Amino acid sequence: MAEFIKTKITDHIAYIGLDRGRSNAMHLEMIQELSKEIKTAEADPAIEAIILHGKEGFFSSGLDLITLYDYDENTIRTFWEQFFDLTYTLASFTKPSVASITGHSPAGGCVLAICCDYRVMVEGDYIIGLNEVPVGLIVPSSIFELYSFWIGKAQAYRFLLAGTLHKPTEALNIGLIDETAPFDRINTVAARKAKSVMQYDKNSWSSTKANIRKNLLETIKLNKTESVNQLLEQWWKPSTRSILKTIIENLTQKKA
Repeated sequence: MAEFIKTKITDHIAYIGLDRGRSNAMHLEMIQELSKEIKTAEADPAIEAIILHGKEGFFSSGLDLITLYDYDENTIRTFWEQFFDLTYTLASFTKPSVASITGHSPAGGCVLAICCDYRVMVEGDYIIGLNEVPVGLIVPSSIFELYSFWIGKAQAYRFLLAGTLHKPTEALNIGLIDETAPFDRINTVAARKAKSVMQYDKNSWSSTKANIRKNLLETIKLNKTESVNQLLEQWWKPSTRSILKTIIENLTQKKA
């Protein structure tokens, strides 16, 4: 039974909901559950599309740094390996996938969203983007390829090195998202998009998607080991641990 992922199926669409605390921060068990749900939807012929959504205020705040900070060497390696596996599973999903970005979506939350075919983001004072560098983490080449797939290499280069986060209107202007909607309509808008794609011949649509994403998927798969090793080396550096500790202290104070 999934604890951190809640899935409902309506009109041949699986609504896969991220459901862990207030901000849907990801730890090992959550990404394992999410991978399983996506694979289940892939294998079920009755499911023709998925909508990945969060809850009001947060799609996902990214990785749960508080939990990850205390992982031992084996657990953090497993986490990173399975995070890249999740990225590949979602990016290679053969049916239509829509991200219903219900709130803040930085870092790992943004990665989940850009694996999908289409993104609808809630209107309001929210952010999306990849801010790993200011946190002291390395952006792997596969994530650069994924980001630049949507917004172009030059923009991705600039934004990644600066750790730039975008409001919904900015994200729409640069092509990072496709549409905005008020929170009370966001899943309806996402479903409308999914249904419009579900009308196409399934084989021609999925085969074309696979062709278009071929190089991207190969990059994610081939660079996995190198990316994990690079991230782990950086993860245990005293400078990174110091930055993470400061961030965790700030997060803990906010919660208090």
